[in-house]
Amino acid sequence: MAHAHTVGVRQVVGFMNTAVLPHDGARISPADDAHPDRWRVLGILAIAEMLGMSLWFAASALSAQYTVRWGLSASEAAWLTTTVQLGFVLGTALSALFNIADVIPARRLFASCALAGAVVNALLLTAANFEAALAWRFLTGVALAGVYPPAMKMIATWFRARRGFAVGTIVGALTVGKAVPYLVHALPGASITSVVLTASVGALVAAILVLLSYRDGPYPFASRPFSWRLVFDVVGERRWRLATGGYLGHMLELYSCWTWLPVYIAASVAAHDPLLGARGASLASGVAFAALAIGGAGCVWGGVIADRRGRTWLVTTAMTVSGFCALGIGLTFGRTLWLLAPVALVWGFFVVADSAQFSVMVTESVPAHAVGTALTLQTSLGFLLTAVTIQLVPPIAHAVGWRWAFTGLALGPLLGIASIRRLVSASAGDAVGEKTA
Repeated sequence: MAHAHTVGVRQVVGFMNTAVLPHDGARISPADDAHPDRWRVLGILAIAEMLGMSLWFAASALSAQYTVRWGLSASEAAWLTTTVQLGFVLGTALSALFNIADVIPARRLFASCALAGAVVNALLLTAANFEAALAWRFLTGVALAGVYPPAMKMIATWFRARRGFAVGTIVGALTVGKAVPYLVHALPGASITSVVLTASVGALVAAILVLLSYRDGPYPFASRPFSWRLVFDVVGERRWRLATGGYLGHMLELYSCWTWLPVYIAASVAAHDPLLGARGASLASGVAFAALAIGGAGCVWGGVIADRRGRTWLVTTAMTVSGFCALGIGLTFGRTLWLLAPVALVWGFFVVADSAQFSVMVTESVPAHAVGTALTLQTSLGFLLTAVTIQLVPPIAHAVGWRWAFTGLALGPLLGIASIRRLVSASAGDAVGEKTA
């Protein structure tokens, strides 16, 4: 019993350096990750995820052009991102409700959804008005529900002891993918057509790559069909509520940062030197790409550190740094990029470094038979929250200016850290209770 107590506390606090305890209680050592194909598969999935997820911000990177074309307000332009979030929520909910991930092999689900996403994203070029563009953006979000979550499940079949690193690599790849449209937009002469079609071609390549090169690994998951009766069991679990509270704090900040940091950078460059014109816009897109793409390295770093020092330490550190960046980046507005860019890069690195680890925390907070429901609820709530917070930034910027528009986002990390600290205390208390019993 003393040994079980020690292991339970170490799981919570995060000092397990060389072993993991899954739901079945079996100790896993790094030596268990020994399949010779695991690194090849990780590379394939990372590339495919990067290419497929380039669809997410394909229209957001073009918000300035669409604003001019259709005379949009800042709040209306935000819907180019918000509709993707809502489509993703619907897609994940339908996938869970109808058990799609268990009926369709992951390889075919990923490939078919990436292909569908490529098509509906390309159809954005046919949009004659803002409403039509939103419809295609919504359908793109629905399609991406079959690209993002399945990839994490797919790579988890190849890794156990180093699963934090593996999932972190996949999340890092999708982070870079989301930044790709800003890179294309930064190129001289880039147009709406080139940005949109680059993303669609990337998704098409991702579909082909996975369809022809991927197979499940040695650690497949048992089927976990969604059941509405499990919702009440999951929500009633205090540890799930606290883990999800940390995730919601993270999400409150993340997508508002990703959506509006490029706009902030462009506004800052224009304020610093209004005469730069098109060159300034291109320069701003380049910095925006770097600020978003560096999150890929942040996710890999987060996965490695989570496996070594524990998820609690990682998520607390990442949210602390990103929260201070949200508070302080306004001090760089209108100043030289030599001052703004480093803060933007640090924020981009840490704001997503902890992302993958919240899902792992949730899987540890509920019984094995409820994991599918717990993750579905967590994801749906998180992306629903982003649909609100993304829309809040423009009116704040209008009221106080871009200099202080991000200050309120620091509330997310603050609440997230508070929730995770309570999770540590609750889990440690449970471990002590088990020992006493």
